[in-house]
Amino acid sequence: MRKMYFVAIVALTALAFGANATERPGHAAIASAHKLATQAGFEILAEGGNAFDAAIAVASTLSVVEPQSSGIGGGGFFLLHRARDGKNLMLDARETAPAGVDAARYRKADGTPDRDASLYGPLAAGIPGEPAALVWLAEHYGKLPLAKSLAPAIRIAGEGFQPGAGFLEAIADHRAQIARYPGTRKLLMPNGEVPKAGWTFRNPDLAATLERIAAQGNDGFYKGKTADLILKSVKAEGGDWTAADLAGYKVVERAPLDFAYRGWKIVTAAPPSSGGVALEEMFNVLSGYDLDQLDRPQRLHTIIEAMRRAFRDHNEYLGDPDFVKMPLETLLSPAYAAGLRASILPDKATPSSMLPATVAHDPGMHTTHFSIIDADGNMVATTQTVNTHFGSCLVPPGTGVFLNNEMDDFALVPNAPNAYGLLGSKANAPAPGKRMLSSMTPTFVFSPERVGVIGSPGGSTIITQVFEGILAFMHGDTAAQITATPRYHHQYLPDVVYVEPGAFDATTTSALEAMGYKIAARGHWGFMNVVTWDLRTNKLDAASDPRRDTGLGEVK
Repeated sequence: MRKMYFVAIVALTALAFGANATERPGHAAIASAHKLATQAGFEILAEGGNAFDAAIAVASTLSVVEPQSSGIGGGGFFLLHRARDGKNLMLDARETAPAGVDAARYRKADGTPDRDASLYGPLAAGIPGEPAALVWLAEHYGKLPLAKSLAPAIRIAGEGFQPGAGFLEAIADHRAQIARYPGTRKLLMPNGEVPKAGWTFRNPDLAATLERIAAQGNDGFYKGKTADLILKSVKAEGGDWTAADLAGYKVVERAPLDFAYRGWKIVTAAPPSSGGVALEEMFNVLSGYDLDQLDRPQRLHTIIEAMRRAFRDHNEYLGDPDFVKMPLETLLSPAYAAGLRASILPDKATPSSMLPATVAHDPGMHTTHFSIIDADGNMVATTQTVNTHFGSCLVPPGTGVFLNNEMDDFALVPNAPNAYGLLGSKANAPAPGKRMLSSMTPTFVFSPERVGVIGSPGGSTIITQVFEGILAFMHGDTAAQITATPRYHHQYLPDVVYVEPGAFDATTTSALEAMGYKIAARGHWGFMNVVTWDLRTNKLDAASDPRRDTGLGEVK
């Protein structure tokens, strides 16, 4: 196995004169999936920007250096904390279905899902939300002009960089799909072959697209030249987008979910993210147990059963809040949690088939997350994505933009699993302008002594990764410990506990199997990026997941 490592560099600057350590840290921390993105964020902070300006720089730079995971052809959720008034909000930049969406086009003649249509090409792509989010951040929360915050990404796209092994492996894995589309083939396989180590990847078309956004805001992407190039390509490949679909896209500011657990305050993503609902439901279940008094197998049994029940509800009830009436008051109530606890046997796994219900795939390591705390205490937790590697694999010529394949996150065929093995009901069925359900779970954790900013990619495992990361943070673990700890995952169906190498020792595995659990080992997943703030010492800490060697958690 290729050796993985992370770099965390600490370079503390002096606190501003008279600053109270409980109000502002006086220095900043950023953890992202790529060192160039982290450096871009600090470049913008040095120019006088705040965490929200830095988020624009990090997000847009990731679009350049990690197009297999995220980019302006996709979307995401930006969880924001504004220090001056304590405001928390979620900027919803999730993609939307085009007006011409037709679920029948994602089914084969026999009624089974057409996986190719939902994953590759123009039918797979929803209307991107990230460009609008970057513009909104600059206009409503940043201190700097949008053009300045986008400058690092524009520079890197033009000058180029040398991708790591993961980028090249993703090209190799998708070479057949990349070869279908002229714009993508020209970018990623310029000589008709998968590039080798040492290749310099340049994307001048993306630099030009970002320059148009910098100069014209939303109109630089959703109208004019960029929009014309996108529509021309989508239509040529058999898609159904219209100019009105692009021009009509809007980001939405939503109130995040906010709940308490044993003295901690957790602020997390609201629907159309399913992650925050699942987190609150799981913590509500755990609130009836003293985990510290349980031995490890019993503690894991309790946590896994909470996961099982939260994912069952995820599959059944959740969708776009602008389209679907969800029973959130019931799902998130203490009485409902008490009922779930009553169904958990103290010494035996609950077979998922016994739970009232409405096949999993590899959860993967797609999507990306970054965490930021600036010198004034502003915070950003952002999870953004194009869905699976390189999204739909369609780059409209002349744009440099990798269009997402988020339409697969709809329940295109009810109760048939998507790419992450998640089932869906009519609550998540596609409709014009509707946002597809997501597992992205950017989260803040607050106490009088410590603050954490946390999130990860990983498809359906995002939710359990963040859940386990929060529990580790509450236990007192450092950012590096939180990102490195081996993970485990249960998502209701299939009825299997997946474990990373080293997650369970032999004794624990035997004890869980004796309770009736099926334990399945699998490779590593996720790419968590965490920033913490110890209010007692005013120390920031940042770490990027050691599972890949491209990330950088840095404090300055």
